Order: sequence, then C-alpha cells, then structure tokens
Amino acid sequence: MAKEEEEKMTREEAGKKGGEATAKSHDKDFYQDIGKKGGEATADSHDKDFYQDIGEKGGEATSETHDKDFYQDIGEKGGEATSEAHDEEFYQKNGKKGGEATSKSHGKDFYQEIGKKGGRANSDDD
Repeated sequence: MAKEEEEKMTREEAGKKGGEATAKSHDKDFYQDIGKKGGEATADSHDKDFYQDIGEKGGEATSETHDKDFYQDIGEKGGEATSEAHDEEFYQKNGKKGGEATSKSHGKDFYQEIGKKGGRANSDDD
C-alpha cells in the first residue's frame, strides 16, 4: 500500500480534526453567533409543519428515555420559573383565554359533569 493512501483520513476523521481546531480558535460568542444564523436560515427555509414534525420526533425520543419522574421534575421547574417571571395579571389573562377556548370546544354536558365531580369532591372534604 502506498504511503499516500495510508495517510488519507476518512471524512469523519477530517471533520473531527477541523472541529477541534475550530474549537481551539473560537470562543462562546462565535458559536452563539453561528447558531443564531443557522436558526434564522432554518426558519426562513422551513414551515410550521417542519417544526411540528421535529418537535414530535424529539418528544417521542425523550419519552423513550425518560420516566414519569423526569416529566414531573421539569414541569415543576418550569412552573416555578414561570411563577417567578409573571404576576397575577398574567395568570388572569391566561385563565380567561383558557376558559374561552374551553367554552368553544365543550358543551353544556361537559360543564354539568365537571360540576358534579367538583361537588362530590367538595362533599368528601366535609
């Protein structure tokens, strides 16, 4: 085998070597800047369906590797961060939006059923 052939590197090896050299010569700001540019370019060339698809795939992959406790922990952290960042008015506006959306998608039977459940739950507390 010729010496030149022995010295050739694979595409993977060349990419790794180039990535390591770039990491040595660039800082965090460089990576943030190219990440932002990449995100903007992706947003310009993809539609809502693209993001829904990759979000669904990511959610499925995460659910395969994480359990109920993981989701409870991140939900709690998210709730705490939200409550620290927002005031009572924020929750009132969102509650109103949620109530309006629910009233558009549910009929009288829905409200009667949840009213009964609430009544039973309250009578159990007595």
